[in-house]
Amino acid sequence: MGKTYERIDGRLRTFIEGQPMFFTATAPLAADGTVNLSPKGLRGCLAVLDEHTLAYLDFAGSNAETIAHLRENGRITLMWCAFSGPPNIVRVHGRGEPVFRDDPRWTDLIGHFPDIDPSVHGLRAIILVRAELIRDTCGYAVPLMTYDADRDLHGRRFAREDDASLSAYFAGKPHVATSIDGLPGLPLPLPPTPTH
Repeated sequence: MGKTYERIDGRLRTFIEGQPMFFTATAPLAADGTVNLSPKGLRGCLAVLDEHTLAYLDFAGSNAETIAHLRENGRITLMWCAFSGPPNIVRVHGRGEPVFRDDPRWTDLIGHFPDIDPSVHGLRAIILVRAELIRDTCGYAVPLMTYDADRDLHGRRFAREDDASLSAYFAGKPHVATSIDGLPGLPLPLPPTPTH
């Protein structure tokens, strides 16, 4: 029913790149820590960089659990479900890291997302994921659903922020600079958005 893959290429890559949303899962090392599971949308916010590396844009939000967990231990799982077409679920288990605006890799990485205007979404990090285990399962119980469009609410909400006001917004949220479990989250204040 399931298969393990050596690399992300061919039909597997086409499937991943064709999905309008995916999910991320991370957890702290502490046995009683809070597991985080997040849906990620906006077409074009994920890129397959090579056969073992993916990246996605981490936009403004009211917490930063994924960033905190990656800074602590790097473990992450990405999952895509086929909500249309043949049933399929793909998981990439791997190691991730947040790349922040002041990282020298930022300018090169942002170039992999030509279909997204990061200025309207409060982009705070690019998450790099190195695949360690790539597998799929049948997805027979995943419902058939229709993708209509991305919501425009996120872009409309954060388009009015500049670097300073976005930093202030994050500073006012209890679980952005520090995770629910007290781990270091998004470093504040935000560095300025690099100019290309």
